[in-house]
Amino acid sequence: MTGWSRCTGHDKFPSASKATNDGLVLRNQGHLESFKKMTPMISITGREISSEHPPYIVAELSANHNGSLEKALQIMELADEAGADAVKLQTYTADTMTIDHDGMAFKINGGLWDGYTLYKLYNEAHTPWEWHKALFAKGRELGLTVFSSPFDETAVDFLEDLDCPAYKIASFEIVDLPLIRRVAATGKPVIMSSGMASVEEISEAIGAARDGGCDQIVLLHCISAYPAPPEEACLATITDLAKRFGLPVGLSDHTLGSAVSVGAVALGACVIEKHFTVSRSDGGVDSAFSMEPHEMAELVRDVRTVQSAIGKVSYQRKKSEMQNLKFRRSLYVVADIAEGEPLSRENVRCIRPGHGLHPKHLDAILGRRAKAPIARGTALRWDLVG
Repeated sequence: MTGWSRCTGHDKFPSASKATNDGLVLRNQGHLESFKKMTPMISITGREISSEHPPYIVAELSANHNGSLEKALQIMELADEAGADAVKLQTYTADTMTIDHDGMAFKINGGLWDGYTLYKLYNEAHTPWEWHKALFAKGRELGLTVFSSPFDETAVDFLEDLDCPAYKIASFEIVDLPLIRRVAATGKPVIMSSGMASVEEISEAIGAARDGGCDQIVLLHCISAYPAPPEEACLATITDLAKRFGLPVGLSDHTLGSAVSVGAVALGACVIEKHFTVSRSDGGVDSAFSMEPHEMAELVRDVRTVQSAIGKVSYQRKKSEMQNLKFRRSLYVVADIAEGEPLSRENVRCIRPGHGLHPKHLDAILGRRAKAPIARGTALRWDLVG
C-alpha cells in the first residue's frame, strides 16, 4: 500500500505492449482535445472551487472513527470548528473491496498495516453503511458538506439515495473505468485522486468520466504512501496536470504537517484533502498520518492566507507601500555648498530619504555649479543647479 517516487521525470510504470500504447495514444489525443475545452471551475453545494477561490478544504474521516459513531460525529464537529469546507467518507465493506483470503497476495507486508490481510484491514476500517444517514444529517446540521468515495456500484446506488452532492474516486480506483462511468452518470461533480497513475491512466479516467456525462471534474495530485515523504511530493506536477487537462487541480496530502499543502496552494491547488482525527493517540489504522483539530485550523488559516497572497501579476505600487516611498534613496546635499561651487561626490550623495532628485541623475549633476548657497541636508532640485 505504499507508493514510489515519480519526481525524477522518468516513467516508472510497467510498459504496455506497443499495440496497447498506440491505442492509448489515439484515444488520448481525442480526450486531450476535449479537455482543452473544459472549464477550470466546479461547484459543490453552491461553493465554487477553482484556483481563484479560497482553497476547498476536505477533512477525510476514513477509519478514524475507530468503530464508534459518536466519535465519527465528534470528528465532524471538530472539522467544522477547524474551518473545513467538507467531510469525506469512504463507502465500502470488506466484501465489496476484496475476498476473505489469507493467500500471500492478500497480505500486507511492511508499513502501517503490516501483517493485515486486505479483508481484515477493510473490515476494521470501513464506515458502517447504517451510519451514513446520521453522518449526512450531521453535515446538514453543521452546514458542512458531506460526500464520499464509493468503491463499487452498489455504494453509488446507496449514496444516491442519500443525495450525496459529489463523489471522490480514490487513487486505487482510478483504473476502475466502469466505476468512474457509473459515478459520472449521477451528474454530480467528481474529484479524482491520481496517486500511482500514469498520464495515460489519468487521461483514460477523465475520458471515462466525460463519457459518463460528467462535466465537473477536479484532479487531486496524490502520492499514495502512508505517510508520504515530502521529498516525493513532486508538487510541480500540480501545474502540469492543470496545463495538460484544463481542469481544477488540488492535492490529496498524505504527508505529515501542513507545509506541503501550503506549497501546493502556492502552485495553484484549489482543493486540499487531509485525513483528520480527534487525536493521533486514539490509535486506529489511519491515525498516524492524520491531522488533529489544532493542526487543521492552522492549515485552513495558512492555505487561505497563501491563496489570497497570490493575487494577480502586478507592478503597481500598493496602497500599503505609498507611505514608504519617502524613505527611498535620492540625491541630497551632505556638505554646505557656496554659490558657484561645483557639485561633487564630497558634497552630494545618494541617501535616504527620497525627497531629492532620482539617483539616476547623479552623473548628470556632478561638476555643475550651485545657483545659490545650498545648506547641508537639502534635498537636491534642478532649480538649485546651474
